[in-house]
Amino acid sequence: MPSFSISFKLFFFLLFVASSHAFSSKTIPSREAGALLKWKASLPSDTQTLLSSLWGGSNHCNWTGITCNNAGSITKMVLGEYELKLRGTLHNLNFFYFPNLIWLQLRNNSLYGSIPSHIGNLSNLNFLDLSYNNFSGNIPLEISLLESLYLISLSDNSIIGSIPREILNLTKLHDLDLSHNNLFGSIPSDIGRLSSLSILFLNQNHLTGTIPTSIGDLQNLSQIMLIENRLNGSIPKEIGRIRSLWIIDFSDNHLSGPIPASIGNLSNLKFLYLWSNNLSGSIPNEIGMLKPLFDLQLSDNSLTGAIPDSIGNLTNLETLVLHFNGLSDSIPTSMGNLNKLSMLKVFQNRLSGLVPQTLNNLTHLQSLQLSDNHLRGSLPENVCLGGLLTHFAASNNRLTGSIPSSLRNCTSLYRVRLDGNHLTGNISEAFGIYPNLNFISLSNNNIFGELSPNWGQCHNLTNLQISNNNISGKIPFELGHATQLKELDLSSNHLNGEIPKELGKLTTMSRLLLSGNQFSGKIPSEIGLLSKLEQLDLASNNFSGPIPDDLGNCFKLFKLNLSKNN
Repeated sequence: MPSFSISFKLFFFLLFVASSHAFSSKTIPSREAGALLKWKASLPSDTQTLLSSLWGGSNHCNWTGITCNNAGSITKMVLGEYELKLRGTLHNLNFFYFPNLIWLQLRNNSLYGSIPSHIGNLSNLNFLDLSYNNFSGNIPLEISLLESLYLISLSDNSIIGSIPREILNLTKLHDLDLSHNNLFGSIPSDIGRLSSLSILFLNQNHLTGTIPTSIGDLQNLSQIMLIENRLNGSIPKEIGRIRSLWIIDFSDNHLSGPIPASIGNLSNLKFLYLWSNNLSGSIPNEIGMLKPLFDLQLSDNSLTGAIPDSIGNLTNLETLVLHFNGLSDSIPTSMGNLNKLSMLKVFQNRLSGLVPQTLNNLTHLQSLQLSDNHLRGSLPENVCLGGLLTHFAASNNRLTGSIPSSLRNCTSLYRVRLDGNHLTGNISEAFGIYPNLNFISLSNNNIFGELSPNWGQCHNLTNLQISNNNISGKIPFELGHATQLKELDLSSNHLNGEIPKELGKLTTMSRLLLSGNQFSGKIPSEIGLLSKLEQLDLASNNFSGPIPDDLGNCFKLFKLNLSKNN
């Protein structure tokens, strides 16, 4: 392969010498203008029209998107980001006629076909951006002849094939972005040769194999994105040598083994994404050394053991996502030190012990999700002290005590799930009016009291689930004002009285579940107005009178249970 590279260089050198007389300073500009016009003529008519509007006049240096040097030779070509996108191929754009071009940017167009091999003629090119087009085919090997390249961006195309090893000859390369393509094969094992590389984006391809250990030689690397490939093997411990890294994203691959302890050496790291892999073992204690860390996401793995107490050292952390693992033991009280934290997700683990009351210190919380663990004790009383909480979930644990008092005035709430616990408290006192609330489930607890008319003022509420509690009293007619309700589940409580006819206003309702209460009187005919109703369960009550004919208007109804009534 080296002999191949040398032969190409020799060929182009001889070609340059042979044509040096033709390329005088006077003829270069005219040849460049002619090459652009010839390319324009080969493009579809709509693109020709667009370029004609941009390229007016006889001096090509005044054309939109074209920049020249003092001798009138083109040094920069930036065509794109227009309302109308350029269409066509590059096959008739003869790069041989642009010896002084240092910047080629054709991003965000609709160019297609393969990247032509004669792009290797642009020997002075520093910047190559062909991203956001429809290019296909392989990356041409001749790209390795562009030894002055500082940036290559071919992202968001349909390029196939493997990453050519010849690209490793571009030792001045600072940015390499091949993301969002259809590349396959492995990452070149000696990718560490690109010693100047600062940005490496290979995400959203079909790459296989392991992450090469030579990646540790990329001492200037600041960002590495390998997300959404098919990479396997372990995360090389050599990653800990790249002290300049501030973002790592290896998510959505098939990586296995432990998170290397050497990751604690990355003193500039701000974003660490390893979610959706097969990583195992415990979270290394050294992770607490990453003081600048802003976002840590390790979800969807097979991590076990305790959440390290050292995580409390990450005082700049705003997002901590650990769900869908096998983490055990208790939530460390040191999490209360993370006073910038806005998102904490630890659901679907094996966490046990008491919920630390130090979580009351997290006044920036927007999302707290603790569901599906073995947690005990009471929830933090001031969980919404900062007034920012939108998502709060602690369902399917062993929690006791009352509903946190700070929820009553927590008007930011959007989604709440506290079902499947042993929570108590008076529902009419624990909850207020929530203009943004979309979903709330309090089912399977020991909550008592009567339903407040305030629920009718939750105008964005689609799901209200309070089944299997100790709720008593009547359904307030004001609930008919919550016109976005799609599911109302009040089954297995101690509710009584008649169903208010105002529920007929809830025309988006698909599930109305009121079984296992003490309702009486007639089934209101207004139920027939619920044209989207799919499930109606009024079983095990004290209803009397006829079944209303209007139920026949509920054409989507597939489940109807009126058993155990009068």
